[in-house]
Amino acid sequence: MKQQRPATASAVTDGLKLHRHSVQWSDRVRTVITLRPGTRARFSTNRFHETWHVLSDDHGARLLARLLWGLSYQARPGTVVLIDRPFLTPNPFDADPADPIVLVPGWCTRFDDRAARRMRSRLPLRHPDGTVRWRTFGLDRALEPEAVESRRDRERYRKDTGRVARRCGLLVLTPGTPDEARSWALQSAGLDPSDRWGTDYTYLGSWDHGYEGEVQIFRRFRPMVSVAARARAQVLARPCPPTSDDALRPAVWREAERVRGDAQLRIREWQGSSYQLGRAAAGMLARADVSSLDDLAEVGPVEAYRRMRGIPSHARRRGAGSRSRDALGDGGRA
Repeated sequence: MKQQRPATASAVTDGLKLHRHSVQWSDRVRTVITLRPGTRARFSTNRFHETWHVLSDDHGARLLARLLWGLSYQARPGTVVLIDRPFLTPNPFDADPADPIVLVPGWCTRFDDRAARRMRSRLPLRHPDGTVRWRTFGLDRALEPEAVESRRDRERYRKDTGRVARRCGLLVLTPGTPDEARSWALQSAGLDPSDRWGTDYTYLGSWDHGYEGEVQIFRRFRPMVSVAARARAQVLARPCPPTSDDALRPAVWREAERVRGDAQLRIREWQGSSYQLGRAAAGMLARADVSSLDDLAEVGPVEAYRRMRGIPSHARRRGAGSRSRDALGDGGRA
């Protein structure tokens, strides 16, 4: 399959060339739009705090914005946008595999579990029927500061109806109206990970004791993915690796700290269902007769340190008194 030129592969502009697939199921044909081979953007997904996340960097966020903005003008039922491998990476935290991402125009296309299951069974889509020019007229103008402020005022009281849900192994983003699709596009395009934290995010959908969806980007997305993948491989290569996801993920987090070289002595760690003394800290504090976080709170950090160093209380006080008298000198005797 023909690869894009490097300059084209990294461009995120109006008129992107995308692949078009005609997929037959039941009694209808669906049009599935996909990225072309060589496209530089990468995405991942995960679920955290009861919210489904689309993860990427600023380049990926701008591409997602183009896809959503172009989708907002879709009036033909049965057309969806698919982001699948090789444009998916493991997530940058614990290297869990990502789900394919589907963008669905909820105002004209029904995409239920049955449709999701049939699409999932046909992946990957390998042989496109042609290409399309993905037009995003007005997006650049809508991103100008004056236009953003004006639109924010108009959207203040708009009721969102879009949904973000995982269906049969697909992460499905369904804006409820064309205007909501454009709003999601502007939110994604406006993300900026250049602050000191190196990340930015925006919520998708309506509030109902939490948001169903979120787009989050990281300045160092690709290095984070690389570290997480290496850490996961090292954990799984151990003689007795964790067998459940609940045990594997924390092990990968700890190993990732060592891979990055920023592992620190953790006084407390999440173990099982509660916080416990960190493994390395527990070994050191055992010399101070401290075996739990409650023991440490009762003894106090100063006394625990004194016990670990083997400094008797009376010797510490005597040394302090001698230093005080020496510091006073003749003035102290006066």
